[in-house]
Amino acid sequence: MATAPDSADADLSKVQVAVLAKAPIAGLAKTRLIPALGAAGAARLQRQLTRDTVQCALAARLGPVTLWCAPSARHRFFLAMHRTTGVDCLAQPNGDLGERMHRAFRLHCTQGPLLLIGTDCPALRPAHLRSAARALNDGDDAVFCPAEDGGYVLVGLRQPQRALFAGMTWSTSGVMPETRMRAQRLGLRVQELETLWDVDVPADLGRLYAQPVFDALARSGHA
Repeated sequence: MATAPDSADADLSKVQVAVLAKAPIAGLAKTRLIPALGAAGAARLQRQLTRDTVQCALAARLGPVTLWCAPSARHRFFLAMHRTTGVDCLAQPNGDLGERMHRAFRLHCTQGPLLLIGTDCPALRPAHLRSAARALNDGDDAVFCPAEDGGYVLVGLRQPQRALFAGMTWSTSGVMPETRMRAQRLGLRVQELETLWDVDVPADLGRLYAQPVFDALARSGHA
């Protein structure tokens, strides 16, 4: 006999997931990997990473999943993602990364808590997303999965917090330490989950290709 879900897990359906993604356009996507993969190879990798990230978000069985797209939600890749997965695609607004993140929280948090992720972390699993959702449901104001490089691969908030993102120097090892200090100044109750690795530079590719699907891509010359 099937067991009815407990109320805590049932409430996870109120926690939304937003994925920030660039279109897999040569010369736009994963530019720091171009020296190793070439522009076309970096774009192909971006396509695979985005597909896998959306599938991870859907597999977590939380609330609605939304894909925030750059430079346009009308790119054929995003239109295909909508057709095949049902996720809504929204255009990322203008501004730096912090402003774009804040805009996602400002829109979605009117409906409930939001987890925001990028497409650079193949180590992210549905269990991480569910743990983060539970933290917000349990009353934490913010939840993070730090990244090994000093940033973070997931941020979840119950309410928008512009001060966490404004004026941040992104893509540096100081992002997570600075975020911790800001959260403390704001009086936020914060939970940090497991530190994960992401794929930003050629040195990260060895660990990426240890993943079965990416190993197959590497051997076929598609990444």
